[in-house]
Amino acid sequence: MDLQQLKYFLELADELHFWKTSEKVFITQSALSRQIKSLENELGFQLFERDKRNVKLTAAGEFLKTEFTKILTDVESVTRHAKQISDGEIGTICIGHPASITFSVLPEILSKVSQKHPNIVAQMTEVDVIDVDSSLLTHRIDIAFSRELPKSKKLASKLLLTENFALVVSANHPINQKKKINLSDLKDERFVLPSLAGKSEHAAQLRAIFAEAGFAPHVHFESDFGSTLLGLVAKGLGVSLMSFSYSHYLTEEVRFITIPATSTLYATWRKNENNGVLQNFLKVIENSL
Repeated sequence: MDLQQLKYFLELADELHFWKTSEKVFITQSALSRQIKSLENELGFQLFERDKRNVKLTAAGEFLKTEFTKILTDVESVTRHAKQISDGEIGTICIGHPASITFSVLPEILSKVSQKHPNIVAQMTEVDVIDVDSSLLTHRIDIAFSRELPKSKKLASKLLLTENFALVVSANHPINQKKKINLSDLKDERFVLPSLAGKSEHAAQLRAIFAEAGFAPHVHFESDFGSTLLGLVAKGLGVSLMSFSYSHYLTEEVRFITIPATSTLYATWRKNENNGVLQNFLKVIENSL
């Protein structure tokens, strides 16, 4: 017994006419008769009562018509669902990201993914830049948004955007009154920053910015969490340097003053990944930025 035989049976059960059914299913009448006879032989009982003029279902045939219809409906539904999974229309994607894009790039991308692929579920987690490669290679996440290029040759990446760094000060800081601002003007200020001793590209960029400005900052508080730094700046506990994406946070309590130095954002994922959801996600990114 196979699905095609069941389909032939159900068509004949509806038409109760061999010739009309054979035309409908695009096989000869004799071939249809053989298929039905083979099904009856396998089952061990008759499905149809037939003579030269009439065809009608047996009681067993009536029962199987109802049950086989349910089975084929379920098979079609399951098959359709499986195809959606295979095509990446249904599934879950785990995303690692920095805090800086939580209110800017990330919502924009997720909104477009939701419009294009409404049955994809996105699970998000903040991942420190030093953990991106290991998180991807151990399959803790499927894709990462990172300020740095991956170090592993098993990972692929795409540049999404380049944006300015910004000097971040509290809303009532006196520097807001100046028309032109140089970072060197703040050499006597207290700074709140991530650790400048770190090995990340971000820490190296910050060191380079201060070196070009000609001074080493007086760091009053250190944190690797952007939201913490913003909170400290908002309370007047220091000034900071952050990527401009953070400007979508506490806009009323802090001011972002762009400087020439820039920061990059990459999407990074495992090479040769056979994951339909990831491929659809990447296509949305490709068309979004």
